[in-house]
Amino acid sequence: MTDGGQAGDTGDTGGAAADATPGPLTPAEAAVLAYEGHSWPGPGAKERAIREALGLTPVSYYQLLNALMDDPRALAHAPGTVNRLRRIRAAQRARR
Repeated sequence: MTDGGQAGDTGDTGGAAADATPGPLTPAEAAVLAYEGHSWPGPGAKERAIREALGLTPVSYYQLLNALMDDPRALAHAPGTVNRLRRIRAAQRARR
């Protein structure tokens, strides 16, 4: 498997997926990133909003979000959100 083009790569642009001009995010992908930009009073409120507004289970939502963190389209769409989420994920992995 490949490393998915993690930040910190040495600049190798040999991967076809990285070189292709990607299309825009789907409305569902953009909505997931928008939800991550909000503040929530608690985890229950966020999970309820995910189910009601996006029609996703929390598990599906977080699986999609995790995939988006490695998607260059997501980084171009919401760089602040994606970079914040990448930092959080890296810190959690470092603690393991």
